[in-house]
Amino acid sequence: MNGGQHMLELRVLGDFQVTRDGEPLHLPPSRKTRALLAYLAVTARQHQRERLCEIFWDIPDDPRGALRWSLSKIRQVLGADESVLAADRNAVALNVETDYTRLAPLVKADLSSRSTEELEAVLASIRGGFLADLSLERCFDYEAWRQAIASEVEIVELGILRELVERLGNEPRRALPFAQRLRRLTPDDASIAAEIEALEDKVRSAAAQATGRAPQSAPLAPPSKPAASPQDSGRAVQFCRALDGTRLAHASTGSGPAILRAAHWMSHLTFDWDSPIWRHWMRELSRHNRLVRYDERCNGLSQRHVVDVSFETMVSDLECVVEATGLDRFTLLGLSQSCAVSIAYAIRHPERVSGMILYGGYVKGWRARGDAGEIATREAVATLMRESWGKSNPMFRQAFCSMFIPGATHEHFAWMDDLMLRTVSPDDAWRLQNAFSVIDVSDLLDKVRVPTLVLHARDDNVAPVESGRTMAAGIPGARFIELDSQNHILLEGEPAFEEFIDHVRAFIAETAGG
Repeated sequence: MNGGQHMLELRVLGDFQVTRDGEPLHLPPSRKTRALLAYLAVTARQHQRERLCEIFWDIPDDPRGALRWSLSKIRQVLGADESVLAADRNAVALNVETDYTRLAPLVKADLSSRSTEELEAVLASIRGGFLADLSLERCFDYEAWRQAIASEVEIVELGILRELVERLGNEPRRALPFAQRLRRLTPDDASIAAEIEALEDKVRSAAAQATGRAPQSAPLAPPSKPAASPQDSGRAVQFCRALDGTRLAHASTGSGPAILRAAHWMSHLTFDWDSPIWRHWMRELSRHNRLVRYDERCNGLSQRHVVDVSFETMVSDLECVVEATGLDRFTLLGLSQSCAVSIAYAIRHPERVSGMILYGGYVKGWRARGDAGEIATREAVATLMRESWGKSNPMFRQAFCSMFIPGATHEHFAWMDDLMLRTVSPDDAWRLQNAFSVIDVSDLLDKVRVPTLVLHARDDNVAPVESGRTMAAGIPGARFIELDSQNHILLEGEPAFEEFIDHVRAFIAETAGG
């Protein structure tokens, strides 16, 4: 952690900076060299030179020469002590303290068990987004890593702030700055605004008692913003814990009979509002209803890189979100693989599910279906995920995007790149696809006792329409509707999406009062 007798530290939670004994050091002007330095320090492990070349340099260049040059510049900054920077012909390792080191243990920790002093110290170290000034657009593996860590930092910061605001409720003057910081991060969360107002009242009352004057009604913070639109309020993210401690992010928009969308992969609670791939879904489902969404583990703002991605855990996560959001009775909406999760939940908790809507789902995953040709194709796609996920690889993007939304425009293709990059890491995408492949709820269908509507696109390439028919045929009393589309994710403006929304609204009107 130090070179010789001098303490070296990298600041990565905000503007990137390197200090020796507290004094800033001059960094190389090369953005890529600084990004390499940060990557080596934060990962804190040995890396093969060939892998570093793949991450930071294009093949047509001279990657090994570029890596040698960058390492020489890093050594000029850090010094020649090999206990700090160890590099041989095959591997490179860096041993330097970072401010992320103090935060990392909290990523999977139960924050309620940590001391207030520790939580305050970690918050003080977060002076901005993770490596916010060191993005590299063309280095896709690096960017996927940076975005994943940035999401972890954001989740930890929000979690600590919420923990401290709750913990310090009886010390309003101490809790108020944390509540105000939380509001800056989630400006449209009405509950935080109310908490700040309550804390301000307590501070004024305490001050009045100390001076013997009547409490003043003047606010201690700027006036509240006007009421947020459904889209804006959908960016107010909250968190709960799964049974294994995994943090799950959830959000709610709209008002009316509740719809709970069971989580599917490639979702991001806030980014989805900007994406032409998902924003019309949230807008229309929130128009006459309260729509509750949550990011699946390993996706979006929920905790990444968790060990357990089993089907049973996905069902348990849904149960935890229901409890955290206080839903009593609701329409359960399953999309794609979350149809199977919804079926399992509805069997366990029929008293809570007024009706179940299943779109684009399957009874058996692609491996469990046993079609040799499909298995070979999907295994090839799964292998490509580890190499090409989130990269600007036109061949992979064309194949992947065409499988999910063959009716996509150039805009959709571009957004798909961002969606892949922001929502899930390459390794987690690969792990999730393998987990989904063995799903089999064929033995559960006849146990469903809630009203069920099954919809499916006729030419869906991800889940064949026969999967939807089989699902509907196996669920007692289920209705099946075939939509005229080739898209697994229905696009805005296509008639099939309008038909889908019409059927959803009619079904909820029929069942939600039951």
